[in-house]
Amino acid sequence: MSDVPRNQSSYQVRFEWGAAGAAAVAVDADVVAWVDEIGAEPVPAGARVTTLAEAEEFARWCLARQEELGGRFRIAVVAAGATQPDGSLRFAVEDLLGAGAVIDAIAELGIDHQSPEAAAAAAAYTGLRRATRHLINASVSAREDRA
Repeated sequence: MSDVPRNQSSYQVRFEWGAAGAAAVAVDADVVAWVDEIGAEPVPAGARVTTLAEAEEFARWCLARQEELGGRFRIAVVAAGATQPDGSLRFAVEDLLGAGAVIDAIAELGIDHQSPEAAAAAAAYTGLRRATRHLINASVSAREDRA
């Protein structure tokens, strides 16, 4: 399956959305980081839950695993998104920012062979870093959660 574009297997750090995306990028990954800032979506089996607040701790954990392996540690970062009433997946800005923070923290420690999707998620976070608290609190998901 290494030649399937969606699994991003030629990259050490990958990014996707939702459970279906997790299944795609988990191929040969050493860990799947499930990012759900609101905590409303079911976690796929075997995924490690992390958030924006835990990004640096998770990145240090990844680096330690890589050092233990003595080789590349492959990381699939998945933004949970939000399930709509019809069952389809909705973009969730809070999960994009959380996933971007995780990817950025991993890159800061030197694990930076990112897929274009992962690089874009990290750029979204770094570009909006100072506004993340407001953006997450003002997001559709947060407003739905408070309703």
